[in-house]
Amino acid sequence: MSTGSRNTWEAWARSVPPLACVSTREPCPDPMATATRLARAGLAGQYVVYEADGGVWHFAAGSDVSVTADTGGITARAAGRTWTSRTDGRPLAAFAGALSALRDEDDEGSRGEENAGGRHFYGWAAFELAHLLHADPASAGDRPLLHAMVPSVEVTLGGDSTVVRAVDEAWARKVADLLAEPAAGQPSARDEPVREGTEGIIAAGSAAYGRAVARTVGDIRAGLLEKAVVSRKVPLPAERHPDFPATYLAGRRANTPARSYLLDLGGYRAAGFSPETVLEVGDDGRVSTQPLAGTRALGADPAENERRRAELLSDPKEIHEHAVSVRLAWDEMAAVCSPGSVVVEEYMAVRPRGSVQHLASRVTGRLRPDTGPWDAFASLFPAITATGVSKRAALQTLARHEDGPRGLYGGAVFRGSTGGALDAALVLRTLIGTGDEAWLRAGAGVTAQSSPEREIEETCEKLRSVAPHLRFSAD
Repeated sequence: MSTGSRNTWEAWARSVPPLACVSTREPCPDPMATATRLARAGLAGQYVVYEADGGVWHFAAGSDVSVTADTGGITARAAGRTWTSRTDGRPLAAFAGALSALRDEDDEGSRGEENAGGRHFYGWAAFELAHLLHADPASAGDRPLLHAMVPSVEVTLGGDSTVVRAVDEAWARKVADLLAEPAAGQPSARDEPVREGTEGIIAAGSAAYGRAVARTVGDIRAGLLEKAVVSRKVPLPAERHPDFPATYLAGRRANTPARSYLLDLGGYRAAGFSPETVLEVGDDGRVSTQPLAGTRALGADPAENERRRAELLSDPKEIHEHAVSVRLAWDEMAAVCSPGSVVVEEYMAVRPRGSVQHLASRVTGRLRPDTGPWDAFASLFPAITATGVSKRAALQTLARHEDGPRGLYGGAVFRGSTGGALDAALVLRTLIGTGDEAWLRAGAGVTAQSSPEREIEETCEKLRSVAPHLRFSAD
């Protein structure tokens, strides 16, 4: 999968400095708080905190090296220079081609990094990329669809050690000084939680959303599709300015996500607690996806939680919604995996995710020799549980019934490597900002059995994973 001049990307890759300075320190007692503190420090114009599997947090920062793609073109930057090329309506192919040039540099042995698996990159994919991959290209718009940063410094905060990788000693010293600082003491005014108005925030726009659900049920009963995940946007008050790092720390302490992330990257700010991954690809070619569909609230009363869990496992609408999602995940995995390798390793388990509990399954396989991580991404993106079945018909339905583009919501935040690994979190349960605007968004799976009242309540249940933990700047 490649688009654009190979010489262009090779020239760009040669201009990307290696992370030549590597040091290992004692583990941090609170890696989540440490990663958040590094993000707040403002080391560079762009940063990402990404919580991976197994309680490992990664912090990455940089301003110099990036790749951005939209429907018409791709732009790569490094060492103060800019390279551009046309995408001819295939931005994902162009994006993958640019990043693959970094791997070619690694293979030539010119990087000398002490990092198994190659160089890492961090980025996002906007939901509208889906229209190019599966539906109507005209609905993709003209905004950036993919963005990745190759960091100048990367800190891995694990249970056994803290590893710092940097392009030079100056970057390494900046991070070492921050890691040596004592943890923050008393919370500041900006860390004060929202004490009132949470329910008012999450109820905004619910009546219009109910009408969109009703129209979607009509489409389904007319035979246009089986399921659509219809969402609603909840703008935050313009006079309030969210503190993204403080919101992330408070929200992560209260949530049980599959992945979490905090970023200021490529024009988006986000603090999110993703309930599932779009895909996980290992260096060995093993690929996995984790569809979640079917929802009930999760509160403080164990007996009530168990009642809702039993209800979830026996509700025909929720079971049907989940089953069709798993079926489509299987088909999408089979399109890029070796014959006979696709299996459902887990089916209809119940997973706690902050203020809700979900039916969860896991589908795995092994990539064919002629496919790679971005081929798998192209097949699986966007997550079935953020679109519907069939994916093409669901995307067309969402374009008709949702208010405006989704942008980051329903897309992915990812961490990948030149060695072939790619870990992509589904962007749900997330505070999102761009420019002076900030918002929440939530959706529900709509089927022929759906009622507007129940789907409105489901969006409220999901918004409660984030809204109570919003923190605002003191100014």
